[in-house]
Amino acid sequence: MRGDDEFADFVRSCSARLTHAAYLLTGDRHQAEDAAQTAFTRTYAAWPRVRRKNPYAYARRVLANHVIDIWRRPLREYATEEMPEPAKVPDISHAVTDREWLSDALSRLTARERAVVVLRHFFDLPEHQVAEELGVSVGTVKSTNSRALAKLRVDGDALVGEVSA
Repeated sequence: MRGDDEFADFVRSCSARLTHAAYLLTGDRHQAEDAAQTAFTRTYAAWPRVRRKNPYAYARRVLANHVIDIWRRPLREYATEEMPEPAKVPDISHAVTDREWLSDALSRLTARERAVVVLRHFFDLPEHQVAEELGVSVGTVKSTNSRALAKLRVDGDALVGEVSA
């Protein structure tokens, strides 16, 4: 055996967190589930090599790289005669509103900005580790994070203005 029981325990222990991170990166529940599954599949393929090190960090890196690869692919849209009905999301609580705002705000960031914000603030990784995982310099992580947070603050100020009015 190549550690299948060990891998199954690993998946059980971090599946929810990795899927949630994938959702923050993609903004879509179905894409997030697919991305997390891909990360687990690729981690399993490398399991003998990564299981003794830090398999969660490896899976997280695979997830981030996979989602970035998806963003780089051209979007294919197909024209239709009829516009689809816009999805209506009921405002059932502040938590749902905040979650929608966060997803919307993250979708306005560039792929690199979103990856830096999620790795830095959701995973609470230090700047040097984010830089290592994304293959950029620490200075790039700092400036990208600063720029992304400034954009999120502007979005947050706009939201507060809408609620006050």
